[in-house]
Amino acid sequence: MSDVKVTVGGRIEEDAARAFTDAWRRAEVGESFSERRLSFESWDALSRVLTGKRMEVLRYVHRNPRTSIRALAKALGRDYSNVHADVRALTAAGLLDAVDGGVLADYDAIETRIAM
Repeated sequence: MSDVKVTVGGRIEEDAARAFTDAWRRAEVGESFSERRLSFESWDALSRVLTGKRMEVLRYVHRNPRTSIRALAKALGRDYSNVHADVRALTAAGLLDAVDGGVLADYDAIETRIAM
């Protein structure tokens, strides 16, 4: 498993270009790596996606991969439609993957860097 690296604010385009160049160089020398990078324009944008309830979803899915939304809602004791909306938002942000009728959080940590 890998980590998700999240950048908030700052020079998002420069950071993305640097990450792409680094990945290209590592691939050229045959280095194996798996890293997911996400960028948010501001703290407010990140906090709209990573709410407390959604972090709960991410943690549960990490421990129980390929969980269906219905099973996830039941396990968390939450309304199906609210969990479905959370899963949709997390998938759109790149923090969950939809696989085989369930969801997957295939990483161990979310590392966040916030530009000042």
